[in-house]
Amino acid sequence: MIGYVTLGTNDLGRAAAFYDGLAKAMNATRLMETDRFIGWGRGTDQPLLMVFIPYDEQPATVGNGVMVALQAENPAEVDRLFARVMELGATSDGDPGARGGGFYGAYFRDLDGNKLNFFCFTAAE
Repeated sequence: MIGYVTLGTNDLGRAAAFYDGLAKAMNATRLMETDRFIGWGRGTDQPLLMVFIPYDEQPATVGNGVMVALQAENPAEVDRLFARVMELGATSDGDPGARGGGFYGAYFRDLDGNKLNFFCFTAAE
């Protein structure tokens, strides 16, 4: 159902380096790019993650309550991806762990303060 998700940035070059590193760790690549945005994914027939300089020319800000969830295969992949974004300069907003009901997740903020998470479902507790 979701075609793509966009996140705002005030520094496209810095965001590009961060998300290039994340995309590589998730077996994704840049699929779209202009001077105002970059989109990563595994194919144009699958959802994309895009970073934009806002078109209204106002500073990008973080939406309170907005989060992008990136699906992982299993808890080990959640742990691996979380470690990778920490190396890329993200900040933790919740270390990897079980959250109840078979949900395993890790929460972080990118270099612009956007909140994302990696998650998977395991056998219900």
